[in-house]
Amino acid sequence: MEKLDARILVVDDDLDILKAAKMLLKHHVQHIETESRPKHIPGLIKATDYDAILLDMNFTQDTTSGKEGLFWLSKIMEYDSNAVVILITAFGDLELAIKGIKCGATDFVLKPWQNEKLLATITAGVKLRRSKQQALQMQETARQLSVDMGKEFTRFIGHSEPMKKIFATIDQVAKTDANILILGENGTGKELAARAVHNCSLRKNQVFISVDMGALNENLFESELFGHMKGAFTDARENRSGRFEMASKGSLFLDEIGNIPIAMQPKLLRALQNREITRVGSSQPTPVDIRLISATNNDLTNPSVFRPDLLYRINTVEIRLPSLRERIEDIPLLAHYFLKKFNQKYRRQIQGFTKHANDKLAAYHWPGNVRELQHAVERAVIMTQSSQLSPDDFMFQNSDAISDSVHQSSNLELVEKETIRRVLTFRGGNISKSAADLGLTRTSLYRRMEKHGL
Repeated sequence: MEKLDARILVVDDDLDILKAAKMLLKHHVQHIETESRPKHIPGLIKATDYDAILLDMNFTQDTTSGKEGLFWLSKIMEYDSNAVVILITAFGDLELAIKGIKCGATDFVLKPWQNEKLLATITAGVKLRRSKQQALQMQETARQLSVDMGKEFTRFIGHSEPMKKIFATIDQVAKTDANILILGENGTGKELAARAVHNCSLRKNQVFISVDMGALNENLFESELFGHMKGAFTDARENRSGRFEMASKGSLFLDEIGNIPIAMQPKLLRALQNREITRVGSSQPTPVDIRLISATNNDLTNPSVFRPDLLYRINTVEIRLPSLRERIEDIPLLAHYFLKKFNQKYRRQIQGFTKHANDKLAAYHWPGNVRELQHAVERAVIMTQSSQLSPDDFMFQNSDAISDSVHQSSNLELVEKETIRRVLTFRGGNISKSAADLGLTRTSLYRRMEKHGL
């Protein structure tokens, strides 16, 4: 019979009981630990993630009432509210067993135990523990996915030759599990490319988890990526899955990977090499199965900034996205896509772009790439009084790109005031929704409203 792949802790101050339990269980369970001193329980739980804990109800200090057993049960549940605890008592006290179950225990067995009964109880407990862990991971994944769903993602579109090559590359590599590094300037659509890879892959029906590495606090780097155990640090109030665990079976997208501090890079490298992570506060490794997609606009070839061995690990295939000025023939396609999108969002009926407006968009060099084009069209849709967008609806702030920038810059205050006024009117004065539309915090919007007398 194949052994149960589980880690079991048996706590009893009777050494004969511990010996008997180990003799029985070692033939049926992969990992058995025994402990005769209950005061060591907190340290053991912090160090190891047990699938089940067998806990005696009556220790030397209190041989009959079970109060000491209930005390240590409460301590276990305090450290891990999802622990599976099986109580052991020699007295068949049904009332005590029921009290223990009300306090969080999963089941109980009587001493002397029947071997088959004990093994069946442990097996059921391990299955319950696994289902609890899966449920928690699903909750964490759902929480992260709800955050991702709150972001707006445009389609990854284009018909220029550079984009045709990108689409062909994605189609070729997506169905492999090769690690992919996406390079490109800010605003070129690196996350859209990553999602396109995922959607064309064999993992497309699994989760896509995105992590902005540039936004991770160095002190929380390990916790965010690898998870943590309750009590591992001050704010760790419960066990929590990291992004690697959430993404297991699916794709993990590490955006702005070039921003990882070099001191943190060995930890990421180990996780990728070993395909397993260890939560902060635990010594138990957890296997993970992810498809890694990374992105950056930084140069990763400087070894003092980015480890060469990590670079080799993440860029089995490299995809370099073109800037918008390298694919100007895509500007009309993108602009019309954004116009349709913002017509719907702001309930406008703008018919399109004049020829001179298209010429102006084509002549601008777009330092912010597609993201800047999106914002330019959105601003124009909000501000225009016409049925078509004209050159005057696009006000670029780069003096090298347009001849009338000085005049336009002098009107920026007026433009800002009018934009805020129109969004507030559209949103019926709702500050939260208006701030979201404008890409501002509520505090920033209030400050601008006060400045403009709105």
